[in-house]
Amino acid sequence: MQIVTNQTATPAACHNFTPLEKVTRPTVSTADAAYYLNRKPQTLRAWACLENGPLRPIRINGRLAWNVGEIKSLLSGGVK
Repeated sequence: MQIVTNQTATPAACHNFTPLEKVTRPTVSTADAAYYLNRKPQTLRAWACLENGPLRPIRINGRLAWNVGEIKSLLSGGVK
């Protein structure tokens, strides 16, 4: 008997993330921000939709962009 497993990779496994301290762009994508904040991308999308999260994204042509400075501030214990 052969056991077949689901080998689909998660989005984080398919993407090489730059360490946050080396990010030079002003904003990052939802997938990147979720990785840095140790949350699922859908959580960040809910924050954006419900406007109840610790961060607010910038909307650029219908896409969400997350401010790197705010992510760093939140991770260092800064309260918004």
